[in-house]
Amino acid sequence: MESSRKKNLKQARTLQIWNVIYDTIEVVISLIAGITANSSALIGWALDSTIEVISAATLGWRLHGELNGIEEEKVKRRKKITLYVIAASFTLVCLFISYDSITKLVNQETARWSTLGLIILLVSLVVNPILIYYKRKYGNKLDSPAMLADAKDTFICLYQTVVVLAGLLLVNWLGWWWADPVAALLIVPYAAKEGWEAFNKARNIEYNTD
Repeated sequence: MESSRKKNLKQARTLQIWNVIYDTIEVVISLIAGITANSSALIGWALDSTIEVISAATLGWRLHGELNGIEEEKVKRRKKITLYVIAASFTLVCLFISYDSITKLVNQETARWSTLGLIILLVSLVVNPILIYYKRKYGNKLDSPAMLADAKDTFICLYQTVVVLAGLLLVNWLGWWWADPVAALLIVPYAAKEGWEAFNKARNIEYNTD
């Protein structure tokens, strides 16, 4: 049983490493595309990917600790910290997207077409479902609320990918200038809900601080 868990921990940690690498690439490309095209949706998507890098790295740290045999209380502490990081990440995403999108709606700012943005969005549509599948798989095997919460974070990124892509195409094909900031705003309610759930799970984890 212990051998099986150790194997799952190693595979989960490797998954998080690949997650960090891919998301870092995604952040750089989508930020360049978003700033160039003046797209609040693409910039918001890049920010969400930045938060996901932090979340995945923190979760990898928690898995690495357990894999190295640290005390159970320290594992619980890392679980708690990881969930708080995820909750804070969702909160930051909500605040930024809300501010940026509302500002652009008020100012009636129009996003421009971005071929680079289109490419990274399409790649993300392929990569993120794979990440979600394996995060849920190892989250259930390891009974890890943090990893399951991280899978939801990736699902939000996938959902946002579809929404941002739709907004980009609507702006280009139909000239709907408002489609870009509205597309970004559609992510806020879901992100807020998942952030609150991660916060509550973190608050309910108890460990000995002595």
